[in-house]
Amino acid sequence: MDSILVRGNGPLNGEIPIAGAKNACLALMPATLLSEEPLTLTNAPRLSDIRTMTQLLQSLGAEATEMQEGKVLALSSHGADNHIADYEIVRKMRASNLVLGPLLARHGHAVVSLPGGCAIGARPMDLHISALEAMGAEIELKDGYLHAVAKGGLKGAVHELRFASVGATENTVMAATLAKGTTVLKNAAREPEIVDLVKCLRAMGAQIDGEGTSTITIEGVDRLHGATHQVVADRIELGTYMLAPAIAGGAVECIGGRLDLVGAFVEKLDAAGVAVEETARGLKVSRKNGRVNAVDVVTEPFPGFPTDLQAQMMALMCTAEGTSVLEEKIFENRFMHAPELTRMGARIDVQGGTATVHGVERLKGAPVMATDLRASVSLILAAMAAEGETIVSRVYHLDRGYERVEEKLGAIGAHIERIKD
Repeated sequence: MDSILVRGNGPLNGEIPIAGAKNACLALMPATLLSEEPLTLTNAPRLSDIRTMTQLLQSLGAEATEMQEGKVLALSSHGADNHIADYEIVRKMRASNLVLGPLLARHGHAVVSLPGGCAIGARPMDLHISALEAMGAEIELKDGYLHAVAKGGLKGAVHELRFASVGATENTVMAATLAKGTTVLKNAAREPEIVDLVKCLRAMGAQIDGEGTSTITIEGVDRLHGATHQVVADRIELGTYMLAPAIAGGAVECIGGRLDLVGAFVEKLDAAGVAVEETARGLKVSRKNGRVNAVDVVTEPFPGFPTDLQAQMMALMCTAEGTSVLEEKIFENRFMHAPELTRMGARIDVQGGTATVHGVERLKGAPVMATDLRASVSLILAAMAAEGETIVSRVYHLDRGYERVEEKLGAIGAHIERIKD
């Protein structure tokens, strides 16, 4: 397995282009299954998760072609005739479950393996299942596969999610576009990735209102047509690279960044003593005055502080002035990076879903191991401000969510390189 070598070397300066959102693209790609006409996605990120979703769609009989070095995805499901999402592909990535709703809506039946992905919590499928069952689907779990049938097609329904799940919202909205009648989804997730999905579905002819709020209304149509859609900027990659100068010093402009994507995160940066300035091309980030201040963080569904930036924020708090408390309310098991940061000299106490971080003057390089996607990049961020060398192993997680991370960070002055096994 590859490793990443980082040498702490002081301030970072320059600019970083922000890629299209992984989590948005992974929901947009299955939308091709809803139509026989082509769907073209531009500003697609070049990631292993995107390649996995491509393989899954191809296994279902869809056409999926990368163009312009992977930045454009040409998708077509006119010949998609397979309704079984196989375990060998689905196990690699939890977002694979997003084919369930589209397959059920278009074909009336689907067999989808239970998904895999990072081991950061249960993330059960019951929210997806209950929503689809409310629309008339019959779903049974057999031998690790969900067997779903909608006799006579899906029908509009009023349903309230027990939790504002992003994936369950996406699956339900896609399925409802071809259902008979009106579907009202309450306690829907409000994330920008859902707003982006609705924007694409609307371009395909769907009738949807209320995206970005907790109630989404979908009026089913007979068919959807093709479209071209630009994937929204990745707010998690944006937040990650905004933390680079906050941790290591300097000033970095994140090209394509938008304040509306990271509002709650920017509020915490401001309280910590990090300046964020809107520019003509994005967001420019720098420290206000030397060492940052400790701030408390509670992860919440959008528009709250994102769980996918908690590990990176912890890396910043490791060298902050004072003590910070980070409370994880979205996923259990999401403090696995804390022991690795402790190996670098951080002082962190984890009790259940709460981590207390006592800031230290300086971290020190050490061999550490990535445990999941966001944990891997948090260790890289911490290493850029640490004394000496840090080797981050098991970085295959990293390639699922960050494209060309060594190139992007190297361009702003980080001493970072990949070590091939």
